Amino acid sequence: MNILFICKTLPHERVIGGPVIIFNRIRLLSNRHNVSLLCFATEDEERFSGSVSRYCRDFKTVPPPVPSRGIRKAWNFFFSPVPIYFLYGYSLEIYEALRAMLEKNTYDVVISEYSMVAQYLYHNPDLAGIKRIMSVHECYYLARKKAFKVQKFSREGLSALLNLKGLKKFEFDIYADADKLLVLTPEGKRELLDIRPDLDIAVVPHGVDCEYFAACSEPSREQAVMFLGNYPHDPNRDAVVYFVKKIWPEVRKAIPDARFYVVGKDPTSEIRDMAEEDSSIIVTGTVDDVRPYFERSKIFVNPVRIGGGFRGKLLEAMAMGLPIVTTSLGAEGVNAESGRDMIVADEPSDFAAAVVRLLKDRRLSQGLGRRARSLAEDLFSWQRGVDELEKVLIGVVES
Repeated sequence: MNILFICKTLPHERVIGGPVIIFNRIRLLSNRHNVSLLCFATEDEERFSGSVSRYCRDFKTVPPPVPSRGIRKAWNFFFSPVPIYFLYGYSLEIYEALRAMLEKNTYDVVISEYSMVAQYLYHNPDLAGIKRIMSVHECYYLARKKAFKVQKFSREGLSALLNLKGLKKFEFDIYADADKLLVLTPEGKRELLDIRPDLDIAVVPHGVDCEYFAACSEPSREQAVMFLGNYPHDPNRDAVVYFVKKIWPEVRKAIPDARFYVVGKDPTSEIRDMAEEDSSIIVTGTVDDVRPYFERSKIFVNPVRIGGGFRGKLLEAMAMGLPIVTTSLGAEGVNAESGRDMIVADEPSDFAAAVVRLLKDRRLSQGLGRRARSLAEDLFSWQRGVDELEKVLIGVVES
């Protein structure tokens, strides 16, 4: 097959979060198919382009769009047929680059990774005769709705509320125009079908490299917990703030020397300020390799309250043999048993108690870590997920 991916950010071997799914899909599909990639990329990201372009027949990046401001932003909010949330990712350069790639090569199927770039497939006459698949890492309408429910009338909650304007109809009209939708979890599929039962959806799960993310020995671990994420993505920012404000004080009360590693890209000023006020919180920013932080931590915490999709960070922690404390939302897609494979806790007091117990109980901690590692090995290899994706692509193209 000739496959074209369109992505909202550059997927590469050093990235964390959702883009790592795309990188591995491209890497493994290229073994048997011609794969091409069109995506946004910043100047800083361009230095990593070689790690993914080597798997591509054709490869093109364009600069991310500059968000509108002031009067133009207000005009767009009230009068644009495209909701403001999708306008953040709107670029004429993508349409032009896509047209040039279509003139150069023949494609059987084009896949948009993230709903933000699904708009470039929607009613696009340049794609006549080409199958269109939209990969929904997160439904923006449902994510903004959940964010407002949790964050209410805070600044972030009000932003989520404003972004809901026109979002549901526009986003689901895009989904209905696809030949197939991909989601990461059965829960995500059910949520979309509850709104549009006629959607054609396949579940293609996340994955993890269990050789790269390998469990280390217990003696090297500190009295520490960690979280991993891209912090411009609001579910990750909210998770850290929620953990520090509602859970961490109870942990520190029971274990005064405990530390919390906040690892990942572009921590917000709010997160950095928390670290300045509390020396037990260590904010790393972007790191070349996340594994040393898994190795020095005794627990991975996943206190996400908003958003959707599959948290790849959870699989990396599982592969590293860390015991995990997570919310039920954070555990979606894993099908783990609480108390056996990880601990699921949605109330702050229960979450804090689980963290304290695992920091103190070495036997329980080691047992959960071993079972988490086993679950990652058995169910979530990258090849297994890409094999499932390949079946879906063949079915769509041959139909």
